Amino acid sequence: QVQLVESGGGLVQPGGSLRLSCAASAFIFSTYAMSWYRQGPGKERELVATVLSIGGHTNYADSVKGRFSISRDIAKNTLYLQMNSLKTEDTGVYYCNVKRLDRTGRDYWGQGTQVTVSS
Repeated sequence: QVQLVESGGGLVQPGGSLRLSCAASAFIFSTYAMSWYRQGPGKERELVATVLSIGGHTNYADSVKGRFSISRDIAKNTLYLQMNSLKTEDTGVYYCNVKRLDRTGRDYWGQGTQVTVSS
């Protein structure tokens, strides 16, 4: 069982920055993806950014490209999301996700951390 604990959320003014962290319990999967999702008020959960275990390739939602950066510290089993130039529409609960890219395709989720962008 993989446990994920997010932190770093909070209230920030438009144009500000936040750095989210996701501490993962140790796991050993051959291939996997680590991602950040978010769910805004009255909206469906959406994928924000992903980093693959092989090659460290990253992918971003169009709405955050150039503003957000996903990274991971393998030694610390920690995933990060650096969020700059925040907008009010970035408000939501941000979730950390690990997805096994094998036959199981199993997903693991954190409890989420609230990000509120408001003046």
